[in-house]
Amino acid sequence: MRDHEIRDRDVRGRAVRHTGTRLVSLLLLAWLAIGMLAAGQRHYFDSSPTNCAGWGTIAVTAIAGPLNYMGVNPKVDDCTLPQPSQ
Repeated sequence: MRDHEIRDRDVRGRAVRHTGTRLVSLLLLAWLAIGMLAAGQRHYFDSSPTNCAGWGTIAVTAIAGPLNYMGVNPKVDDCTLPQPSQ
C-alpha cells in the first residue's frame, strides 16, 4: 500500500468514529432533555426542592428520559446523606 492510501483510510476511520461519537452525544443530550421536560411538566421545579428526596426525584426523572412518557414515574421518597465526622 502506498502512504497516501494508508493515510486516506486512517482519515476515513477517524471520521466515522467522530460521527458515531457525535451521534451518541446528541442522543444522550436529547434523552436527558426529554427527562428534564417531563420533570418540568410534573412541576418539580415550581418549588425548589429542599431535601435530598426532591433533588433525587428530579435526577431520576431526568435519567428516565422518554420512559417517563411510557408510564415510568420514578420518585425518591427517602434518602439519607452521610453526615460529616465530628
